Amino acid sequence: MTEHTNPGESLYNSVNDQCIHIAGLAIQAMLYEVSCTPSPGLVSRASSGAHLDMNYFTFIDSAVTLINPLIHCVEAGFSLSTPQEIFKQIRQVGRLGEQQMLRKTSGINTHKGMLFLLGVCCAAGGKALFSGARFSSLQSIIKAMTSGLVERELSSRYIEFKNTDEFSLTHGERLFLHHKVEGIRGEVQRGLPMVFDFSLEFYKGNQDLSKNQRLVQTLLAIMQFCEDSTILYRHGFETLGEVQERAKQIISIGGVETSQGIKAIEEMDEDFSKRKISPGGSADLLGVTVFLDLLEDYMEGSASHLLGHAFVVPN
Repeated sequence: MTEHTNPGESLYNSVNDQCIHIAGLAIQAMLYEVSCTPSPGLVSRASSGAHLDMNYFTFIDSAVTLINPLIHCVEAGFSLSTPQEIFKQIRQVGRLGEQQMLRKTSGINTHKGMLFLLGVCCAAGGKALFSGARFSSLQSIIKAMTSGLVERELSSRYIEFKNTDEFSLTHGERLFLHHKVEGIRGEVQRGLPMVFDFSLEFYKGNQDLSKNQRLVQTLLAIMQFCEDSTILYRHGFETLGEVQERAKQIISIGGVETSQGIKAIEEMDEDFSKRKISPGGSADLLGVTVFLDLLEDYMEGSASHLLGHAFVVPN
């Protein structure tokens, strides 16, 4: 293929460079999420929240180990493979990534859910770029990738779960067994509606806030509606309802934009930390929201320019 004589045009014009760049945006989103302060019950720069076994640096250590698997997820999308073939491939990549993460964190699960969600989004971004599609196609690509996931991994295995030692089931499998909660699998199969239909626009609409305020405000907005499987698994539906209602109340009084709202957030953080309530599912969706905002800027900006040129595909 023809290479460009202008270094500025060719700098990110190979598939490898684009995969590295997109995976880098995913890591950036992870670091933004854990830097968000105060984040009620969650690990942040200022606190370990509800967690006794991890802190801010545990999350940084974990995040940097995931750059390689996320690059491979983007690479999987740069292919003629069908969306479901790509999903099958990245599931294996994700399992290897989990092992890397757990080795780095001495067995602490910091980013399992986030890796799954961002891996899917990275692969969908790669597929869209490979196909010459725009960011607006991502949700349909994700739906195509994960079509039938709940049936394959949860519904069809319900009897198997009932006859299995619960300790050998994942948290998501136990929630489905006892409450028919589809969790993260259901969310991606539906095309991440919480993000594409709500939190992404909310995040964009708060650009005038500082980066930290914008993150905190968006986290609270997600907590209002998220069927947070982390809370459900550890505490149940009553506590989840309380979390949602408190988040709604804080948003209704202005959240980070009012002194009353800031005080309420700080009080909620202190309360959740003491009661070991951690809205980890909402935190994962915040990370996805930040990543998709960054990815949209990339795809509709520099990437859209590059689509007019030939990719420099490595041998």
